[in-house]
Amino acid sequence: MERGPKRTNLARSLRKKVVPAEGILWKALRNRALGGFKFRRQHCIGPYVVDFACVECKVAVEVDGTTHLSKRRGDAERSRFLETDGWCVRRFWNTEIFDELEAVREAIYQECVKRRTQ
Repeated sequence: MERGPKRTNLARSLRKKVVPAEGILWKALRNRALGGFKFRRQHCIGPYVVDFACVECKVAVEVDGTTHLSKRRGDAERSRFLETDGWCVRRFWNTEIFDELEAVREAIYQECVKRRTQ
């Protein structure tokens, strides 16, 4: 499924409304700061917009807050779609970003290294 104007506009608006945890993680990922891997923020993949994506390695990173507690079914559907398309989806809670940023960065880095060499 191609990116449509509606999806692109949604991604642009999401970039303007930065959730604090996403802002912190973006600072850790942007400008190839994580091992030279390039990440995109609010990236369109099929009918979905993921929080962060490393296209080279097909790693999607989602930052979830309490609003996702009621969206588990939708999140599972989204993950299945992305995984069927060859993406690895890593989900982290806001609290993990705030409390364990280095561990989150390491987990994302390891996933990128693993997938780059496949």
